[in-house]
Amino acid sequence: MKTNNIKWVYLFTLSIIWGSSFILIKKSLLGLTPMQLGVLRNLITSLILLSLGFRGLKSVRINEWKWLAVSGLVGSFVPAFLFAIAETEIDSAVTSVLNSLVPMHTFWLGLTLFNIPSSKRQFLGLIIAFVGSCILMLNGAEINPNQNYWYAGFILLSGIMYGLNVNIIKRYLYDIKPLTIAAGNYFVIFFPAVVMLFFVDFFSHETFNNPEFGMALVYVTTLSFFGTAMAKILFNKLVKISAPVFASSVTYVMPIVALMWGFLDGEKFSFTQGVASFIILLGVFLVHRRR
Repeated sequence: MKTNNIKWVYLFTLSIIWGSSFILIKKSLLGLTPMQLGVLRNLITSLILLSLGFRGLKSVRINEWKWLAVSGLVGSFVPAFLFAIAETEIDSAVTSVLNSLVPMHTFWLGLTLFNIPSSKRQFLGLIIAFVGSCILMLNGAEINPNQNYWYAGFILLSGIMYGLNVNIIKRYLYDIKPLTIAAGNYFVIFFPAVVMLFFVDFFSHETFNNPEFGMALVYVTTLSFFGTAMAKILFNKLVKISAPVFASSVTYVMPIVALMWGFLDGEKFSFTQGVASFIILLGVFLVHRRR
């Protein structure tokens, strides 16, 4: 299969996997705290990826480890906690739409930090996406007055980290195999995750006596295997065979999948939020669209 066709297969596969991740986070939080979820997600994913790609780490050069470490921290470790914290207050569907701003973050970070050229159309896209985000959050606060939409900041911060990660992989880790990148990321992540496990009350009676604890483990394991480990390998491969902004445009289809899961789970999503979501995706499209 030609590279141009393969990258689209990766794109839509990732959209389905990551689009389902938001509801898995929501369900995991029924039996775990945000910090416990973040730690377990990082630990389980580390074990999976290191079992698959540990041998490949010997091919990594010493000067590349610093970028693997930074990539792992900003692209995986910290966002695992930020998303969990955000979904304690914001519906999974809204979270997925805000996450669709990743291509926008990828663009402006590439422009400011990596000297990637830009156009007036792309700046217009940035403004449109920003306006759409404001409408989405303001209307969400109206129809869900019991939710704290300031927590959307955690999603926006995660998006910035994801955008930085895409540019780092493309610029500094391009010659490393996708599985090796993922294994290297989680080799670094594993150690702080183990230490944190003993500081999040995971081994307390309250945690184990929670009736939702068993299913929460099933959800977080599914999330770690598919939504993080396997998706991480596919995404790194996609970054290698395509442009950074194309790779991050996986967020176009993710909201559709997440909205479906949110609807089935009884989440509220108004017509105005639907319009705002369209505005966001339009802005992201203008940022991503080639001349």
